[in-house]
Amino acid sequence: MTTRRDFLKGAALIAGGGIALPGPGLAADDIAAALLPAGTVEQAVLESLPGKRPLIKRAFRPPNFETPVEYFNEVLTPNDAFFVRYHLSNIPQIAADTWRLKIGGDAVDAPFELTYDQLRKEFEAVEIVAVCQCSGNRRGLSNPHVQGVEWGYGAMGNARWKGVRLKDILNKAKIKQSALEISFDGADSGALATTPDFVKSLPAWRAMDENTLVAYEMNGENMPHWNGHPARLIVPGWTGTYWMKQLVSINALSKPQQGFWMNPAYRIPLGKFALVDRFMSQETAVNTPITEMVVNSLITNLREGQTIRAGAGFEIKGIAWDAGYGIRLVEVSVDGGKSWRPAELEKDYGRFSFRQWRYVVTPEQKGGLQVMAKATNRQGSTQAFELIFNPAGYHNNVVQKISLQVA
Repeated sequence: MTTRRDFLKGAALIAGGGIALPGPGLAADDIAAALLPAGTVEQAVLESLPGKRPLIKRAFRPPNFETPVEYFNEVLTPNDAFFVRYHLSNIPQIAADTWRLKIGGDAVDAPFELTYDQLRKEFEAVEIVAVCQCSGNRRGLSNPHVQGVEWGYGAMGNARWKGVRLKDILNKAKIKQSALEISFDGADSGALATTPDFVKSLPAWRAMDENTLVAYEMNGENMPHWNGHPARLIVPGWTGTYWMKQLVSINALSKPQQGFWMNPAYRIPLGKFALVDRFMSQETAVNTPITEMVVNSLITNLREGQTIRAGAGFEIKGIAWDAGYGIRLVEVSVDGGKSWRPAELEKDYGRFSFRQWRYVVTPEQKGGLQVMAKATNRQGSTQAFELIFNPAGYHNNVVQKISLQVA
């Protein structure tokens, strides 16, 4: 009989790395634990993938590892603490000097192939700070619970991405006016021949946006293996399902991309959320592809049940983000939502980045204290107090509550 230890030893050979994982530890800082489905917490141990610090394991094959909240006290999430999200289990190790990126499709006149050196040297290099967030971040907090990876708060990260504009690559291929969508494929593959290849597309207008990049660096270093080396797609403001890792092909299409990962996967009920960016060529009468992130915030330096001293000032810190409209206001409540006070917004790293904030309070009376935070963006959108339920558990931006003890 195969034991859990035997399984971990075998599974650690992902992508031919041949590296065994260190023993698991309890994910003690998993602040979502009380809200997750039964059985999920037992599996959410801290384990390390090669090149990563211990992360919260939500699934091993394919690898889905969550960033502990403590790392979000930095505005840029460290590469070795950045979350890992894959749909397919075969993830090859790719050497930069053998990697090729093919650009084609029926809506270009001049298909061509790029090497890694050409990508870095033949196009203008640009940088952008942007949040990459899994569409299902906080899915595990849904009530009632839904199927899928039961993420807590950490299926996201913020990084400084360096690469080239996708539109510059498409223009070199002489993209046609007939281009409706731009399709992307990565090097990963399924364990079975019948597993649908993870292929995604963007509307042509979003692909041609100046902020959409093919990136080869992350926080000043070469793209890490688990986050898409040699190059990945960066779609600031949109959820991570479009941020294709280990890019191997880009195709301009005159018709909508077909396939499981476009439809039925990654869909939200039509009209359920107030979205500005809509993927009209993929929309149906009942649902639409998930696109832009909703406004959200997270308290990063407190834990449920933590004890603080009466009469002593303490700091509440956190981050806020949205689809790129910009954070206008973060408000904090320390009385369970009865009253709200504005937090201080810290340095702005760009409209697609985490925006750090802080608030200092001095509790005078002993007893319970419930801390809450809510963000509002420049469009006037704010966080929800009740879950906007949908079958896939997407767009959970319910205002967070943390109960403290004043002693």
